[in-house]
Amino acid sequence: MARLLAGYLALVAALPTAFCLYSREQPSGLNVLHKRKDWEGAPYTWLYQFPMPIPPVKAPKMSVTNPVTGQPIDYYEVYINQYTQQVYPGKGPTTLVGYDGMSPGPTFIIEKGRETVVRFVNNATMANSVHLHGSYSRAAWDGWAEDVTEPGEFKDYYYPNSQSARLQWYHDHAIDHTAENAYFGQAGAWIIHDEEEDSLNLPSGYGQFDIPLILSAKQYLNNGALLSPATETDSLYGDVIHVNGQPWPYFNVQPRKYRLRFLNAAVSRTFLLYFRRATGSSAKIPFKVIASDAGLFTMPTTTSDLYISMAERYEVVFDFSPFAGQNITLRNTNDVGADTDYLHTDKVMQFVVSNTPVTDTSSVPSNLAAVNFPPPKSGVDRHFEFHRTNGMWKINGVSFAEVENRVLANVPRGTIEIWELENGGGGWSHPIHIHLVDFKVLSRSNPDAGRTLYPYETLGLKDVVWLAPNEIVRVEAHYAPWDGVYMFHCHNLIHEDHEMMAAFNVTKLLDLGYNETDFRDPMENRWRAEPVTPAKMTNAAITEKVQFMASLEPYNNVDEVMDELDLYWASHKKRSAPAPATAAAGPEAPVRRRMRIEGSRIKML
Repeated sequence: MARLLAGYLALVAALPTAFCLYSREQPSGLNVLHKRKDWEGAPYTWLYQFPMPIPPVKAPKMSVTNPVTGQPIDYYEVYINQYTQQVYPGKGPTTLVGYDGMSPGPTFIIEKGRETVVRFVNNATMANSVHLHGSYSRAAWDGWAEDVTEPGEFKDYYYPNSQSARLQWYHDHAIDHTAENAYFGQAGAWIIHDEEEDSLNLPSGYGQFDIPLILSAKQYLNNGALLSPATETDSLYGDVIHVNGQPWPYFNVQPRKYRLRFLNAAVSRTFLLYFRRATGSSAKIPFKVIASDAGLFTMPTTTSDLYISMAERYEVVFDFSPFAGQNITLRNTNDVGADTDYLHTDKVMQFVVSNTPVTDTSSVPSNLAAVNFPPPKSGVDRHFEFHRTNGMWKINGVSFAEVENRVLANVPRGTIEIWELENGGGGWSHPIHIHLVDFKVLSRSNPDAGRTLYPYETLGLKDVVWLAPNEIVRVEAHYAPWDGVYMFHCHNLIHEDHEMMAAFNVTKLLDLGYNETDFRDPMENRWRAEPVTPAKMTNAAITEKVQFMASLEPYNNVDEVMDELDLYWASHKKRSAPAPATAAAGPEAPVRRRMRIEGSRIKML
């Protein structure tokens, strides 16, 4: 054994400095040595030398009175602009494209129940579509991939903001180049706040003790420019870790509790995060997880590490008071899923803790929130396999480009279903996002790694779940409140852009007997993008447009809709059974740029 160890050390010493050996466990249970690059792109050597920025809070341009409810609707304008940022000292600036010319974009902080209309104006060179991730937006404003806004156009997105307090995020969703747009900067935080949170006395104050931590991983060229993912067909893991747009930053904190809101906005990288002292003990420091994608848990849970895959959000409370005068490093773990590791991808950022005592009156109560879990049911309603076939990313053998087949589920409105999501293997990870709904994660099986469910996956509701290689996960969701055509897909954006995306149709209940405007068609012409003209940008034109949208009552009756759905399914005895009067949608699916819904059928034009 001693001779084997000596030979191994000699082999490592003989390697070029740009590489090192590491061990990755294979499905067979054997550990195989791999040669790892220190850097894929330009080396970045300024770890923990630059402060972490906090995205500014977005202010509305004006408020418009809802003609139905008399309540204010806040109107915002966001401009998608190209800009430059100095990422590497001594190299050229990096050209990025962000919301309001920054990345991450400005943070929206919205009071629960206050409706908003956001006009996204495309001043960039590529088409965009905007998805408010975590919102049960009507289909026309959900960011359907083919509902694009071309350069020189704008689209008005109408959002309800009536769900539980939560960290959402807005990001690009344009067909075939979501990865490029998001990677170059089109992503930002959207926080729904309510008074019930304030009563819990959690650490508060955006940018002070309530801190967004938007993670990403990128790769740069030797001249300091950002490498484009346009030609990538597998994954782009990135060798430079960013937090709020800054590589490996530091952040000054007081010796007290902080609420840290994590969002993984990376294109392909999954993180397994933990905290440790920068010097001395290497032990992981426990922390409390209080919320996930859909908001607060029923109760906090304590852990020493946290998986967070692409598009997932977790909120934690970390107490820095025992570490006054020390530095605490947020670390990542090597060998997570299928990710490729580099020299410093096991590091994220550093917290510099002041040694000045402070008074901290915040707390983490043992009970947090009442979570609206869907009623339990048994069985599996649908099975979806996420796999690669002949170089193509597919779901159940279908790609998003197959317009005749891509609606893989017709779900009667108001029903509860259990979906089984399977990673078909091949060594890739697939974080799966289902639009419209919050779901409960029921189970996970993984014959290779033996991962089970973690408490922070089950104490609240989610809208993204990570499928590590060969995993099978079951989720349960209530397909309400709206009907319409929505997407579900892998949130490795390289996979998404290369067709690992499908649709589901929450079908109209023909005998519901509830009179409402139809918003089921995500490509309905009257909500599509429009050319920018001076006349359309006046306050009078904006007020007229917003009031017209509100007059159709897309959101203000959500409680009434839910009551009607409850009564409907109660009268049909079994909520999970298909309604007799629900016409099943046919095989037609929305074609690119043109579709119409008639009855409960999707009609191609």
